[in-house]
Amino acid sequence: MKIENPYQIAFFIGSCVTAVGLMILGVFQYLTSNVFSIWIWVAFLIISFTVPFGLSWWAVETFINGKIKMLYRSIQSPERIADKLRQASKSRDALGEVQKDVREWATVKQKEIQSLKEQANFRRDFVGNLAHELRTPIFNMQGYLLTLLEGGLEDEKINYNYLQRADENLERLIALVEDLDSISKLEGGREEMKIKKHNLVKLTGKVFGLFELQAANKNIELRYNKKYERPIQVNIDKEKIVQVFTNLIANAIHYGNENGYCEVRFYDVDKNILVEVKDNGPGVEEEHLPRLFERFYRVDKSRSRHVGGTGLGLAIVKHIIESHGQPINVRSTVSEGTTFSFTLPKA
Repeated sequence: MKIENPYQIAFFIGSCVTAVGLMILGVFQYLTSNVFSIWIWVAFLIISFTVPFGLSWWAVETFINGKIKMLYRSIQSPERIADKLRQASKSRDALGEVQKDVREWATVKQKEIQSLKEQANFRRDFVGNLAHELRTPIFNMQGYLLTLLEGGLEDEKINYNYLQRADENLERLIALVEDLDSISKLEGGREEMKIKKHNLVKLTGKVFGLFELQAANKNIELRYNKKYERPIQVNIDKEKIVQVFTNLIANAIHYGNENGYCEVRFYDVDKNILVEVKDNGPGVEEEHLPRLFERFYRVDKSRSRHVGGTGLGLAIVKHIIESHGQPINVRSTVSEGTTFSFTLPKA
């Protein structure tokens, strides 16, 4: 018989003691030639079973179930302790149920610990990257201003140039703070979404117009994959999606090859419009793709700072698309180019 709960333990001990006691009483009766009445046998049977049974039950409840209660108090919320103990007491395998719960609790805690470690690493990297991004423009401005204070203001050949450079670094610092504020609001769900119906083709065309001069300087063609004669209506926050196209097209121009292109494509997919922003730039190695949307992550750090940017552009893009309830993906081939794809809900 498999013993699985406190009742069976107590019954087993009581039965064993009773059996041994009856054997001893029988041997004693045989050796002394005394004949005990039936009432003595009944009384002995009751006492020899109930006393060990009761003591065993008390011991199990005190020392085993007591430990179980303490264990549950350490791994369960207070409101679940009573329910769990009732379930355990009714179960045929109380200790097995406890073991199962402990294993589940340990698994959950291991996952929580791993998550906390990842968050700690992320915070450490974020603080380090933020400090570096802030330090660069601040030190640059400090250098230009010190040069001016030490006599540069008197030299007309350098004072305007240095003031202009200091202003550029200040603008970069302001852009960084604004991007940090934007991504903080998006992550915290504090950014109000103004969803309305808009023509995606017209909106993209306006963003193309903003980059005509920059694209012309590198002879990069801004184009659609085909002529869209009809409007493509989607339900979006216009300003946020303009920022998405602005960041993606700016990346395509900044990191793209001269005489290249940046192409926007639209595809009708069920209840959504699939958007692709493609370039034929240098591409990104596969090992970098999973981290491309992380804050301050740069594939080529020296080149990234040379062309400017805050390192938050793609992180903001990801949060904006996800705030519309849609996914965003990236694929890239070295020396062939990169394609960002995401969906937007149809109007």
